Amino acid sequence: MAPLDFKEIQEKLSAHLKPWQRSFQFWVRTVDIYTGYKVFQLRVSFVKDVQKQEAMWERQHELAAEKIYAMCSDLGGFFLKVAQIIGKPDLAPAAWVRKLVRLCDHAPATPFDAVQALLEKELGQSIGDIFEKFDVNPLGSASIAQVHRARLKGDKNDVVVKVQHPGVQDLMMTDIYNLQAFALYMQKTDIKFDLYSITKEMEKQIGYEFDFTREANAMERIRHFLYENNKKSPVLVPRLIRDFVTRRVLVMEYIDGIPILNLGDELAKRGINPAGKMAAAAKQ
Repeated sequence: MAPLDFKEIQEKLSAHLKPWQRSFQFWVRTVDIYTGYKVFQLRVSFVKDVQKQEAMWERQHELAAEKIYAMCSDLGGFFLKVAQIIGKPDLAPAAWVRKLVRLCDHAPATPFDAVQALLEKELGQSIGDIFEKFDVNPLGSASIAQVHRARLKGDKNDVVVKVQHPGVQDLMMTDIYNLQAFALYMQKTDIKFDLYSITKEMEKQIGYEFDFTREANAMERIRHFLYENNKKSPVLVPRLIRDFVTRRVLVMEYIDGIPILNLGDELAKRGINPAGKMAAAAKQ
């Protein structure tokens, strides 16, 4: 794969919404984090005690985590997706994970008037014509979309309406091109690893996530496989409401559940020993 040079990436950036403001914010914050680690590496090299080195590294990671969290939270877009990717155990320093995991389902929500406008444009009808009730406040909001609880007219069961944030695709492409430029820089200065190709794969994979019809088709294939091959499926897959699936809107049945990141709190609430067999099985 022939990598783009910095000029090509900047040309891509110029085609998107306010790229220079996002680029400026990205580079100011990234350079601050990067230079913080470079200065720290020099400082820690003078310390011979291994335990003291480890304590110093932990503190440095905590300081960096605060800055990374602020950048991802303030800029949103692709950086929320990055936070979700690296905010998992074994993918980043523990201090980063502890901080970034908070962004997994707490992205800034799109105002309801914008949600309503997008829904009515995508579905070709007013919300009042389709839904008997529609919760204005979202159940949750992530990097690409947010979800609302609602009920279709003539139905007694609730549904979940997944709505893509308006303009989010252009925003995230801008962020990806910035990250690609940084990856090229890191390859030339600090790491002997093809980091750029990873960012290109991220660009490809995240591009798929903007098409909810693709997601709907995948859900149906998984549901069919699980239900055909098990007398009782070990996994519940929400039933799609096919008449209300578009590239930017996805309506499915509502299933009450517990977010995986809240599993520990739920076990404690139910009085389950966190070191017991049931807790171990649930975590697995």
